[in-house]
Amino acid sequence: MRALNWLVRAFVFFTLFAFALNNQQEVAVRWFFGFEWHTPMVIVVLAAFAAGCAIGVLAMVPSWWRQRRVAKLAAPVGSVQATVVPSTQVSSTFGAEAAVPREGL
Repeated sequence: MRALNWLVRAFVFFTLFAFALNNQQEVAVRWFFGFEWHTPMVIVVLAAFAAGCAIGVLAMVPSWWRQRRVAKLAAPVGSVQATVVPSTQVSSTFGAEAAVPREGL
């Protein structure tokens, strides 16, 4: 299983490496007010991918915080088993869309 994992990682690495080598052409990114940025295409694609990942993570943060609050209410600190909070109590505290988290969250 470890060998398969490393083979998949090597395949992904070499695929991305080949992508970077094939996209070394210089491109101009035109911003507002006449500002231009000249850089290889692979940098532009990488920057767009990183920006998309960052925006996706930031969009998930409120949901993660809400789930953490619900989990703290459901399982007090020091308790081994989770306590079930009635759904009416949870929905009145955190809004109608909140629910008791599943085991492991």
